[in-house]
Amino acid sequence: MKARVHITLKNGVLDPQGKAVQTALTGLGFGGVKDVRQGKFIEIELAETDKAAAQAAVEQMCKTLLANTVIENYQVELVG
Repeated sequence: MKARVHITLKNGVLDPQGKAVQTALTGLGFGGVKDVRQGKFIEIELAETDKAAAQAAVEQMCKTLLANTVIENYQVELVG
């Protein structure tokens, strides 16, 4: 089973990387870009076959290591 984890900054948290991308896009002539927020995408291959157990394991991975839950949100998608 595969887990896809999307991690993004919470609303209200400053995103200097996103601002840098927005500035670069504007400089390249993409004037319609109002805001950019960047994040992380992590794909994990799991040996677990039980969907509930896999979900619980990945949730724990996010809380323990993958996401800083003070400033980041995460979303887990299980495939397979």
